[in-house]
Amino acid sequence: MIDIKRRRIIQGAAAIAVAPAAAILPGQARAAAEFTFKCGHDLPVTHAMHVRLLEASARIKTESGGRFDLQVFGNNQLGGDTDMLAQTRSGGMEMVLMPEIILGTLVPLAALNAVGFAFDSEERAHAAMDGQLGAFVRGKIAGAGLVAFDNIWENGFRQITSNAKPVKGPDDLKGFKIRVPVAPLWVSMYKAFGAGPTALNLSELYSALQTKIVEGQENPLSTIYTSKFYEVQKYCSLTNHVWNGYWPVMNKRAWATVPQPLQEIVTRHVNRSAMDLRADVARLNASLETTLAQKGMTVNRTDPKPFREALRKAGFYDEWKKKFGSQAWDVLLQYAPGLA
Repeated sequence: MIDIKRRRIIQGAAAIAVAPAAAILPGQARAAAEFTFKCGHDLPVTHAMHVRLLEASARIKTESGGRFDLQVFGNNQLGGDTDMLAQTRSGGMEMVLMPEIILGTLVPLAALNAVGFAFDSEERAHAAMDGQLGAFVRGKIAGAGLVAFDNIWENGFRQITSNAKPVKGPDDLKGFKIRVPVAPLWVSMYKAFGAGPTALNLSELYSALQTKIVEGQENPLSTIYTSKFYEVQKYCSLTNHVWNGYWPVMNKRAWATVPQPLQEIVTRHVNRSAMDLRADVARLNASLETTLAQKGMTVNRTDPKPFREALRKAGFYDEWKKKFGSQAWDVLLQYAPGLA
């Protein structure tokens, strides 16, 4: 069933890609856009996030009468995460969907929601990011020459996969060679568990798993599926260790050149697709556990409490409370009381 859905996503993406030209009035169809912005991300083009971004692009071009063309590049076509972030800052590209944990290498507080085992549910994570925590982080992003949109794009809870053994508790992570994004917070978290984290961009991950440079990795189920990690991993442990989102951010200088009416069109449709994506992630997660099992993975569930306690004993939470600062930590605790 999921393969049929995947084909529909791909077909939908292809249809969306050609839709804008058909929607523009004949007199406008051949005119060059007044504003052509490039937007990149690191996920496969079959991923729901890419499809929703294409939908936003199509609606923006239609409603703007062809004046604003948001060109979408998935699967690291414009470079790895760190490269795309640097390009967006410099103006080499205008927009990026950036994982909060990578954005945190530039704006440390952007990674605040990515503290290990902070949220117990999607609902609590959504409340945080739609509420004071999201507003707090957007304010910090603005100080780095970037403009963050209102709604963070959901990637979902992250899970651990392995080619060696299932991860059932924190002791199973001791000595475990795991790939993590290029992000100090998660390197620190896995070191606190006694694991051996290796920081790599997503574009390098499949090869690293295939050649056994690392034993495992951690990503949401949708990424595990669309990146075909089931081909090179045997076990999938549902740890829900971090709720992961992607901030859509613009280069501030480029965004300032866009007239307010066009800014309003772009903002409205980018935010709409962000909210549509939440429903996609919920539907996918409901089916992907079964689908990955059918692909040959052994799936197991875990209890978050022992993991959280292991991090507390290792001093992980105390360390990052100091790094983020008491004010930021207090905002997080409003939505993550288990860390208190």
